[in-house]
Amino acid sequence: MTGGRLTTALRLLLPAFLLGAMVAISFIEAPLKFLAPGVTIPIGLGIGRLVFTALNVLAGAVLLVLTVVTVRARAGRTVGVLLTAIWVVFAVEVAVIRPVLNRRSDLVIAGSAAPGTDGAHYAYIAADTILVVLLVALTIVTVRSVLPDPAATPAPGASVRSPGPRETDR
Repeated sequence: MTGGRLTTALRLLLPAFLLGAMVAISFIEAPLKFLAPGVTIPIGLGIGRLVFTALNVLAGAVLLVLTVVTVRARAGRTVGVLLTAIWVVFAVEVAVIRPVLNRRSDLVIAGSAAPGTDGAHYAYIAADTILVVLLVALTIVTVRSVLPDPAATPAPGASVRSPGPRETDR
């Protein structure tokens, strides 16, 4: 695969991969782990901390590679704006919201009563939802920019010759 093709493949695959990881972890695994038999709140929070830390490391790595290939491809303003927005939301999630949730989970895991963090949970869910929407938008914009326009491509089996004079024009 040439450098250009690799760059294009990464620009298409990385946002879709990160989108799948986020949906699987944030919207499926996170709520379901508390329904498993024997999983207490402290155990669930401990598992959640590990899983979300891994997801954040993965997301940071994917976003870093995606940024490099996007800059290399000179992908355009819309892609740049979407990628910047993704970075901003991700940074707020990791640097602002996660520390609030971590402080509470530290207390609960240690067996102490902890103040409620419903606001922080809702903020994290909102941030993840925004990230999902931005990743879908980035994927759509990227697909549209790298795939040929179907309206400009002849249908399979159609003749590609240039139009000649019509019979009545002779």
